[in-house]
Amino acid sequence: MKLIVAVDKQMGIGKNGKLLTSIPNDMKFFREMTMGKVVVMGRKTLESFPGGRPLKDRVNIVMTRDESFEKEGVTVVRGLDELKEALQPYPEDEIFVIGGETVYRQLIDDCDTAYLTKIDHVFDADAFFPDIDAMPQWHCVSKSEEQTYFNLVYYFTEYRKQA
Repeated sequence: MKLIVAVDKQMGIGKNGKLLTSIPNDMKFFREMTMGKVVVMGRKTLESFPGGRPLKDRVNIVMTRDESFEKEGVTVVRGLDELKEALQPYPEDEIFVIGGETVYRQLIDDCDTAYLTKIDHVFDADAFFPDIDAMPQWHCVSKSEEQTYFNLVYYFTEYRKQA
């Protein structure tokens, strides 16, 4: 399983249920990486999408503790056991964890690859990604050249977990 996320310098990922910023090349990278794949997310992440609709051309799996939550076009799971069952039919390298904070924290240990868009800026965030740089089992294996979007500098990075 893989994960994909955009983070600021303090590993911030969101504020008030929204992304911290929208960088077109990062959105394009996200689309290219996840298109045709399985995306695992929390309910609040799904609700942050335009119209609260699932992502097109992907299998959308939503983790939630809300027993009454149902949504057309998504598979709803209520916990890790249900998630593992729902993921069984899919190859592990075609599954992407896409947020938010709680889902990343629950599933990071089950992932072997992480794609982080690292934004060289500190935003006012209230949701955070685990500090992968402080986790000895994770190693950055690639980092893009510096990218810019207006006054923001960012990098595409790839991390791998050592067994």
